[in-house]
Amino acid sequence: MDSSHRCNFTFVYLIGALLAVCLTAAPCRAQATGSSGTSFGSAIVDYFADWFPRVTRIQSEQPHWITPLVTVTPRLEEEFRYDQSWQANQKGVATDNFGGGKGLELIPAQNTEIILGVPNWVAHNGAIQHGKDVKTDGWADETFLVKYRILSANEEHGNYILTAFMGFSAPTGDDGNSNRHGVFTPTIAGGKGFGAFDVQTTAGISLPDGGLQRLGMPVAWNTALQYRVFHYFWPEFEMNYTWWPNGEREGETQVFLTPGILVGRIPIYQRVGLTFGFGYQVAVTKNPMYNHAAILTGRIPF
Repeated sequence: MDSSHRCNFTFVYLIGALLAVCLTAAPCRAQATGSSGTSFGSAIVDYFADWFPRVTRIQSEQPHWITPLVTVTPRLEEEFRYDQSWQANQKGVATDNFGGGKGLELIPAQNTEIILGVPNWVAHNGAIQHGKDVKTDGWADETFLVKYRILSANEEHGNYILTAFMGFSAPTGDDGNSNRHGVFTPTIAGGKGFGAFDVQTTAGISLPDGGLQRLGMPVAWNTALQYRVFHYFWPEFEMNYTWWPNGEREGETQVFLTPGILVGRIPIYQRVGLTFGFGYQVAVTKNPMYNHAAILTGRIPF
């Protein structure tokens, strides 16, 4: 897939995502055209008419923490998210990541969330060469994630959650930014709150459908500690750990420490809100994939 095709794909994807949001935001129209009949058409209308009330019921059964900067939250969210990072690599080389592979997050059914990632654009400074084994400016792989909430309780009934993930990345990226193979990432995630303090953690393994000698099967463990201050402010500290049991980096480990702060959810209009934050990653182990990185995040929950 060349760059023009990827641009077209991304444009079509964004239009589809916006249409999905519009469909979920049309309860009034659905109520006007729906009926109590049992036809397939009326069932579809009723499904979309009940979208936001259903999401409210689903989210009321879980803690109301905020999604960390790096760690994927076990909570089910409905929002559009954009991340930006500036990575400082070895020998003065920098990498800018536009989008972070984030995108549209939807809750289509009880205990279930889907994330439709928008491929991120990766820019490398210095001289750019072309070929399959070198890094070039361009698109990264397309990503998807499905969450299934196994059990949960809101703040009044225990303040905890346990969720299973299945992630997938498709090899749609440009040369040097793509894994060149599909990668499945099963993950287990959990969290527990103690008043204004909460812990959220995930553990998963990446399983490529090829290229094992190059990619390996890295095991990732992320943990975020958060504390809520003045309702909207969430200072946090994250630990991001990766171990490669095989592949090119066999036996290596990588640890980033990530202090940061998030602000939200700030109400804008009815269900629509705004959340944003900033963090700074610092590598504390030898030979990391990059030395440190500044991270910005912006989200529009709805």
